[in-house]
Amino acid sequence: MITLVTGGSGSGKSEYAEGLILDSSCSRRFYVATMIAYGKEGRDKVERHRMLRKGKGFITIEKPRDVGGVMLEEYEDGSGASSRADRALLLECVSNLAANEMFKEKETEKAGTGEAKAGEQQGSPIPYLSHKIAGDILSLAGQVRDMVIVTNEVDRDGIGYGPETMEYIRLMGCLNQKLASAADRVVEVVYGIPVPWKPISGQAAAGRDFIRREFQGE
Repeated sequence: MITLVTGGSGSGKSEYAEGLILDSSCSRRFYVATMIAYGKEGRDKVERHRMLRKGKGFITIEKPRDVGGVMLEEYEDGSGASSRADRALLLECVSNLAANEMFKEKETEKAGTGEAKAGEQQGSPIPYLSHKIAGDILSLAGQVRDMVIVTNEVDRDGIGYGPETMEYIRLMGCLNQKLASAADRVVEVVYGIPVPWKPISGQAAAGRDFIRREFQGE
């Protein structure tokens, strides 16, 4: 079961996503952390998340890039290897991972290495990167029974940014579409309230249809 959890900054999505993993019947819980702690604010945020997970049985894996290279059995030494059916995994979050991968790619391009050329041969950077990152994330799903992926809404403020930021926003849009398509469930957390988008329950679908008709004057 793959669940994609999205929402704006401070929406409560992290707490909701963690709750999904804690509710899983799997006895082995993994947390893949993708944030690179830059500056005091970043370090404080990382420490806050560590404190929130403390005592909850998570095996933390800090992997800011190339999460497709993670082999979970390598982190189970001393506690006995578990089966795929007994593993749950929380990845937080896609926006950090995408930024880390995007700027790594730009640094590689400036250096003029073969890695950058290989990416260019597969198309423009956005489709290439979104395909690569989504593939890495979904490769983790093959190692667990339950997976929760936390992502962000980064394109709703209507503000025009510089070219580099707009490129990142486009990357997140492509990436979120790929992950939503692959997920069994998609949930948006709004002010701490989970709103299901996939699959849509009958009641939720009826409510959205009512809103649509109201706006269209039907």
